[in-house]
Amino acid sequence: MAADFDPTAPTSDPSTRVPLTLERVLLAFAMGAMALITAGNVVTRYLTNISFSFTEEYSVALMVVVAMVGTALATAAGRHIRIGYFVDKLPPRGRDIADIIGSALLILCFALIAWYGARMVMDEYDFEVLSPGLGHPQWLYSVWLPVLALLVIGRAAGRIIRLARGEDS
Repeated sequence: MAADFDPTAPTSDPSTRVPLTLERVLLAFAMGAMALITAGNVVTRYLTNISFSFTEEYSVALMVVVAMVGTALATAAGRHIRIGYFVDKLPPRGRDIADIIGSALLILCFALIAWYGARMVMDEYDFEVLSPGLGHPQWLYSVWLPVLALLVIGRAAGRIIRLARGEDS
């Protein structure tokens, strides 16, 4: 049951074609980079009275990466957010069907994010939008939203296939 979930319990990864190590490495890199940027900004602010606030652009882009890659990891492992009150009362096959329906809706949501995110990136590229702090092309930051939405879609599709085969309950 969802109420009995223990976040400290060891979990095993589902058997996926592309190992979940990909997401874990991306998460570690993005979170490490955010920590270094933030620590560097704090140290320089207190030691020199100079703020590197323009590095916030990098931190925001990395936060988007962390959120999207974390969503892909949680989706693949079946640990995404859900309301389990009614679903937990279903028999195991009913829970699998509900999970398939939820994953299909997740695919629809992230397909919309990928579509409109790609349109936004194309507009930023076409109109040569520059980031406010550093003056870099804005699309370099925005392109990760639709790309990582496709990663989430792939992980959700893989979960649906595993659930339909009865491999991942």
